[in-house]
Amino acid sequence: MIGTWHFLLKTPEAKLKMQFIIEKQPTYKLSVVMEPVPLPIEINTITVKENVLTANGTSPLVPDEPIEFELTFEDQEFYGKIKLPYQEAFSIKGAKGPGPSLADDLIAELATYRKQGVKQRNDAEIRQAVEELLGKMSVTEKIGQMSQCMASNISLGSEIESDPPEKLITDGRVGSVLGALGSSRAFDLQKIAVEQSPNGIPLFFNFDVIHGFQTIFPVPLAWSCSWNMEAIREACAISAKEASASGINYNHGPMVDVTRDPRWGRVVEGAGEDPYLGKLIAQAQVEGYQGNDLSDPDTIIACLKHFIAYGAAEAGRDYNTVDISEGTLRNVYLPPFQAGIEAGARSVMNSFNIYQGVPVAGNRYLLNDLLRKELGFEGVLLSDYGAIDEIVAHGNAKDSKEAAKKALDASLDIEMVTRSYDQLADLIEQNVVLEEQLNEAVRRILTLKYKIGIMDNPFGYIRPEKEQEYHFSAKHLEESRRLAEQSIVLLKNNDVLPIASTDQKVAIIGPFGDTSDLLGPWQYSRYTEETVTLRQGIEQQGISGSNLLIEAGCHVEEAMDGGLERAITAAEQADIIILALGESSEMSGEAASRMDISLPKVQQELAEAIVRIGKPTVLVLTNGRPLVLDWFERHMDAIVETWFLGSQAGHAIADVLFGKYNPSGKLTMSFPTHLGQVPMYYNHFSTGRPVTEKNKNDKFFSRYIDGSNEPLYPFGYGLSYTTIEYSEIRLSQKQMTTLETIIASVKVTNTGVVSGEEIVQMYIQDVYGSVVRPVKELKGFKKVTLAAGETQEIHFHITEADLAYWNADKELAAEPGDFKVYIGSNSRDVKQADFELS
Repeated sequence: MIGTWHFLLKTPEAKLKMQFIIEKQPTYKLSVVMEPVPLPIEINTITVKENVLTANGTSPLVPDEPIEFELTFEDQEFYGKIKLPYQEAFSIKGAKGPGPSLADDLIAELATYRKQGVKQRNDAEIRQAVEELLGKMSVTEKIGQMSQCMASNISLGSEIESDPPEKLITDGRVGSVLGALGSSRAFDLQKIAVEQSPNGIPLFFNFDVIHGFQTIFPVPLAWSCSWNMEAIREACAISAKEASASGINYNHGPMVDVTRDPRWGRVVEGAGEDPYLGKLIAQAQVEGYQGNDLSDPDTIIACLKHFIAYGAAEAGRDYNTVDISEGTLRNVYLPPFQAGIEAGARSVMNSFNIYQGVPVAGNRYLLNDLLRKELGFEGVLLSDYGAIDEIVAHGNAKDSKEAAKKALDASLDIEMVTRSYDQLADLIEQNVVLEEQLNEAVRRILTLKYKIGIMDNPFGYIRPEKEQEYHFSAKHLEESRRLAEQSIVLLKNNDVLPIASTDQKVAIIGPFGDTSDLLGPWQYSRYTEETVTLRQGIEQQGISGSNLLIEAGCHVEEAMDGGLERAITAAEQADIIILALGESSEMSGEAASRMDISLPKVQQELAEAIVRIGKPTVLVLTNGRPLVLDWFERHMDAIVETWFLGSQAGHAIADVLFGKYNPSGKLTMSFPTHLGQVPMYYNHFSTGRPVTEKNKNDKFFSRYIDGSNEPLYPFGYGLSYTTIEYSEIRLSQKQMTTLETIIASVKVTNTGVVSGEEIVQMYIQDVYGSVVRPVKELKGFKKVTLAAGETQEIHFHITEADLAYWNADKELAAEPGDFKVYIGSNSRDVKQADFELS
């Protein structure tokens, strides 16, 4: 049965192809590929008895629905039964080989629908077309454009009472569709919209493209540690190309929330704790997804989420209360959104939380006054899933009708999936809201549909031939591997890395040593089973056979029968041990907050047993948040933070372990020493009783009685296989006016024996102000490559803009006074100089 098999079903009502790829290495492995709907399937268990294969799995799209296979294989044919989500089991019969592609039929059919040589309209032409169309639309159709549905009857939260998508589209009661995976489904639904809906208005096809579509890149928290804006921009551009080929034209991303509490599961989706770095990454992501021209079918609409302060959820508990000052809102959480808007983002999604006691989905001050009027955002405002209904749950509206009014008054244009906006028609009849409010929203929606070209060429994004070219291509995989290497952060190294010889016997111990669960949350690739595992990456370095010992030791959160004993036996035979521990993908992401951010107890017990053996041990972490690693810092010889690195994870990790790539990543979130320190972030305020070296053991200061205030690993921290020394800072002048610039210079020397990259970081402290300022704030960085022994002089330009903040007068301005500038390898280890703004 080893090899590739397929079955094909073609009827007037449906087309379905499944491809089964069966390998043995050394245990059996099954990969399943579906057409035309590319449902990603993850196999959890597989049993083979003679010529019968039985397997069970799930899909990340519908994790609670079982998928089952029972297949009997003969020489050139097979038969059996399959159970797919929301369906009864059915019988199949197929043959050996990959079989024909259904894409060929779709490509031929699409040829008659596509338009060639379509001229993009200018702004004046779009305005005229929008007004003409708006005049033809009924209130029901206008509300339809402001409504979204799922591509199937699957819900992503509480159950939604709604008609099937086909009926909603036919009736003109929906203007966008979420989750139409694959060009075939997008084609079928777009045909209904264009041919059967009242005014033939094409659909947006929306999806959460967070860190890749079919080729998976490192999770955003990981890629932020590269500090490489060009690589992040390219990752987003590739993600857009792959998604748009399948008909997706509207992204539910990027997430640009500043995140300070590692208990919150969604830190994995953001750029960490710093607003300055978050600003630059937000800009890079928008530019990557949207490109230079939104009408280019290789681009997708960028939607900045979650506006605003979602990352400030109390206790790191998802959907929890947010209670912050306006100064914190504007100085910490707003800058990435502002940068994304300035970069041209055409959509923004509201957050689930409250601000000043009002849910953001119905918060006129935030959405209308701040976002639209002050920041000048003219694009489409999209609710998050169920956020309008949740205005009622928050206690800010009597019922969903009142919630719909509040959301409309706040200028929220599209309701994601839920149907509160259906009640707007009654509210108009009752003169509670005005039809002109609908017109304003629909103008924005239709304008964006014209901007991306679907009004004149509805099928322009649906390109199955490009799916074949783009999806999981060699070029895209190489870019994923390159960014994955740069995202790895070396946290500790007692000279055991890089592994110098492939003649050593290596034991890979732990549940992440030979698993494809290296992609992280928010990915729906059908190539999951082709993820390069750590074992495969190490084998590619030349270690295999008797020199490579592999034992899981335990599951991620549960013990394994005999696993600990087998792991100890393997480790005892090794020259060096790679301890592959971490979190499963389901432990990070939305609705995945953790009270305890230590590694699961069973993994801790495995680590303690391995350490007692006394062999050199390298901890390789797979995770989606900063963890408490105090014990590991004291007992490991090296610690490598790899996060969830994507499709090429195993190759990237092995490249670092064996010195093919010198690690250069720097943390974008602080790692606490103890759980009780969180939320922890470097850019905190001093307090009235700050702890200093002199008073750190005295009682009446802002400190803990049972431990230090300091993080285990600070923001900006990351080691290399070489050593870097910094000179003292030289300033071009010690005083400046608001019209002048100070140049801060530092010499950086590679004092090691190998070439390496260094991210030189500049921080500034406003020593006193009309309101208190952080102890330091990142204001610049430069990534440089230094040959062994090489010295480079690095220059930073300090201007008034670097010193400005939202002050006591409620304005963005720099205030005269004393400042400190710090330059170093991280937020803790820095050189210092002083200057004055007059």
